[in-house]
Amino acid sequence: MSNRKDFNKSLREMSVTDLKAKIEEDELRIKKLKFAHAVSPLENPMNIRAVRRDLARVKTELKAKQMGTKS
Repeated sequence: MSNRKDFNKSLREMSVTDLKAKIEEDELRIKKLKFAHAVSPLENPMNIRAVRRDLARVKTELKAKQMGTKS
């Protein structure tokens, strides 16, 4: 659980441009994981879910910064 807290804390410290870059990177990573899983099954397909959830956390933090609220 502390790993998730550390991740969220690091997101709060990132700038808007860094968050946007992280979103693009994670979206590309999801596409690659899905493609690799379609070609041959991944050893741990739960990685796709983890990356998707991390992407949602990044998007949430970006939206909060754009709205001017603290999270």
